[in-house]
Amino acid sequence: MAKMWAGRSAGGTAKAADDFNSSIAVDGRMYEEDILGSLAHAEMLAGCGVISYAEFGEIAEGLKGILADIKEGRLPLDPDAEDVHMFVEAELTSRIGDAGRKLHTARSRNDQVATDMRLYLRKESGEVISLIKELMRAVLSQAKATKDYILPGYTHLQRAQPVVFAHHLLAYAMMLARDAGRISDAVRRMNVSPLGSCALAGTTYDTDRIFTAKKLGFDGVCLNSMDGVSDRDFCVELISAFALVMTHLSRFAEEVVLWTSSEFGFAELDDAYTTGSSIMPQKKNSDMAELVRGKTGRVYGDLMAMLTVLKGLPLAYNKDMQEDKECVFDALDTVKACLGIFAPMIATMRPNKENMYRAAGKGFINATDLADYLVGKGIPFRTAYKTVGEIVAYGIKTDKTLEELSLEEYKKFSDLFDEDLYDAISLASCVRRRTSEGGTGAASVERQIKFVEGFVK
Repeated sequence: MAKMWAGRSAGGTAKAADDFNSSIAVDGRMYEEDILGSLAHAEMLAGCGVISYAEFGEIAEGLKGILADIKEGRLPLDPDAEDVHMFVEAELTSRIGDAGRKLHTARSRNDQVATDMRLYLRKESGEVISLIKELMRAVLSQAKATKDYILPGYTHLQRAQPVVFAHHLLAYAMMLARDAGRISDAVRRMNVSPLGSCALAGTTYDTDRIFTAKKLGFDGVCLNSMDGVSDRDFCVELISAFALVMTHLSRFAEEVVLWTSSEFGFAELDDAYTTGSSIMPQKKNSDMAELVRGKTGRVYGDLMAMLTVLKGLPLAYNKDMQEDKECVFDALDTVKACLGIFAPMIATMRPNKENMYRAAGKGFINATDLADYLVGKGIPFRTAYKTVGEIVAYGIKTDKTLEELSLEEYKKFSDLFDEDLYDAISLASCVRRRTSEGGTGAASVERQIKFVEGFVK
């Protein structure tokens, strides 16, 4: 294929250099955005009198035909093309002749690719948010079903205080809600049009950038043409948001791995989201969760790669920026794949109420409530804390839980203990009395559920 930029150089580039320079294998996925941007640009050129409306009609018909042919598989992308922009323009010119050669008037591939990237990532970001909400719906469904499933809450991976499983799950729904918000914020900042910035300095033609921005659904235009073609902040922001999504999925995945282990036994995954062993027939491995956990590092790497590509670039466009697409597309594909598998995995997970409650009965996780009981009798909290610490040590020594100690044993530590202490330290009571906003009490959990329901509508 002849180079669109031929003229300055007398000789051709080496085949190896052409292959090294080519980006169509990566940017080819943006063919629809490239064509939509070209349609808007051509219509603007006609409206401004730069080309005739007859020429615009030819260009529009040709571009729409190319789009249909690519979508329906009649026109494969040419791997020898330098990039998707050159492929579309060359194909258009071969179909309609000189009118096609006028399309690139008053623009550059620099503003063209920046426009394509924003259009493509805006669309794909919407899909990521939809996938996040789908996972939130799965969490919500499980939370509604497990509002009375009591299990140990952990700090330092040590049993700490009793919570209901719904409360634990809803913590991830809150993380996911923030993730969706971050992506939306990044899209809002991204949604300005660089089209018309040209190579870096604008154009001598009388063009209308506001027209093309509105036509393509942008909120406005980049105010500085050099920034318009060289800005990739939106790529960094999106990959950063995707990295945080993966952080949250990885934490969730780690818990799923723990919950479904024989040691915990808090839940079982559906067979559809597990694998077995090639040598140990008894195994049921949480491989999907483990893969999500592993793929998190991949997205972190994409973020670091993107930052490194940009860190030393002078204004305006530099070829280094061709590397932006591999970073952001890989991060995008990875987060979509992980969200796509995580939602049904969580939706079909089977929590084990009995095992959760059995674990909650160990580890003295109602010790804080016992201290609060003494505070209610007028003892300062720090004094009560020390007394209960001594009782816990006694329970460990005698191999008894707090519920199993007799009232006589309690009175060895304080005369303020009475029969009502057993109600105070029952696991159900411990959960029920946590009425503070955001806590694990029933009313708080219901408010959290209502929030998530509203968010995913």
